[in-house]
Amino acid sequence: MKFDLENPLTSSKEHENDTVSALFAAQSDHMPSFFSFKSTDILFSIRHHAFSLISQFSYNLDEFSTYLAVNYIDRFLSKQPVPQNKPWILRLLVIASLSLAAKMRSINLSLFDFQREDVGLIFDVESIQRMEVLILTTLNWRLRSITPFAFLDFINSLFELSDSSLSQTLKDRATDIIFNSHYEVKLFEYKPSILAAWALLCAAQELIPQQFSFFLDAVSKCEYINKEELVNCWAVMRDATINEMTSSSFTPKSVLDYEDTSPENENNSKRRRLSDLRNDQTLHISQLQHC
Repeated sequence: MKFDLENPLTSSKEHENDTVSALFAAQSDHMPSFFSFKSTDILFSIRHHAFSLISQFSYNLDEFSTYLAVNYIDRFLSKQPVPQNKPWILRLLVIASLSLAAKMRSINLSLFDFQREDVGLIFDVESIQRMEVLILTTLNWRLRSITPFAFLDFINSLFELSDSSLSQTLKDRATDIIFNSHYEVKLFEYKPSILAAWALLCAAQELIPQQFSFFLDAVSKCEYINKEELVNCWAVMRDATINEMTSSSFTPKSVLDYEDTSPENENNSKRRRLSDLRNDQTLHISQLQHC
């Protein structure tokens, strides 16, 4: 069965209460550790290189599959050290992650479809499969990743639009925003549901500014959404990445420009304490030395 990023728990009933609760409860299990990346500049450099490799090897995949592969890579890097003096390991990690994402999405490609002779070393099937096993074990076999896309329909349903046809338009715009902001490491701090809410609010202010305050109020009243985290997410994207996003294909009038100057907002804008999402490491990259 093809893995649907918008419905990772494969529930047959849309927005069923227990399914929604399960999504919000399980989302932290599918996040990379922000502390791991924050503690060293090396991981930032490695991740940047990984993105460059993905752009070379993912030409046969759609955006959702590539997003899923990046999720695997980020979660792996936050748990496993990758030696800088062995760049082939990172290349192998990227190819194996793309391969796993394609399998989850039921895309029929061979392992050699992810490699090009003009971009360096070609790995044999056994080496890629060994890396796939290492990724699976490191991620505790959690490949049905809970991403921001899983929350878009639910959050969108919190607000009754005067024009119902705008619902899909908002969702499509929010999807583009999520794709274009995925590179930002600082977003690791925020749960997928917060990123989904942030992206939808960005889309709402751009597309339906007259109704934005009502949309914001509806989202803020949701029992599953932490308003403080949402405000902090806006601030991070405004202060850290707005220039980069503007220079890319992301060019909306950002919701980050929306300011609530009430005393309550000033209190809520304080950064929440980060929780360490590291999991115990059970395998090490040294196991790849025989690839």
